[in-house]
Amino acid sequence: MEKLIHVLSGRGYRVGSIKHDVHGFELDKPGKDSWRHKHAGAATTLISSHSQIGMVMDVDHDHHPDELKGFFTNVDIILTEGYKQGNKPKLEIFRNNVHEEPLCKNDEHLIALISDTRIDLGVPQFLLDDTDGLADFLISSFDL
Repeated sequence: MEKLIHVLSGRGYRVGSIKHDVHGFELDKPGKDSWRHKHAGAATTLISSHSQIGMVMDVDHDHHPDELKGFFTNVDIILTEGYKQGNKPKLEIFRNNVHEEPLCKNDEHLIALISDTRIDLGVPQFLLDDTDGLADFLISSFDL
């Protein structure tokens, strides 16, 4: 994902990313003002500087990417990591030394496979280091 973001942004596209974490997370470092505000009970904490904005907000459910789109007003494409059970177009990175078979093998939303081994799933396949080819595929597929 990092390589793909780098290639797309290097070609002039504004890329947004969402990392899904089913275990929960803590964004800020203990002791920092924003961390202390959140732990004091703030429902939403925002940190702002001349070059970045970061936000931590309490929510009542695990949000679908469609619900998060509103946070991305200035991007050409949003890439997500995780959401294996979702109904959006998917790319799977498959390494044969990690799993026996691709997780999205029978997923109708799989649009491409990135792998170190040849597997015919009826979708385009890219080698792990063919980030440029994958970027070309996404640009063409989503008419960027």
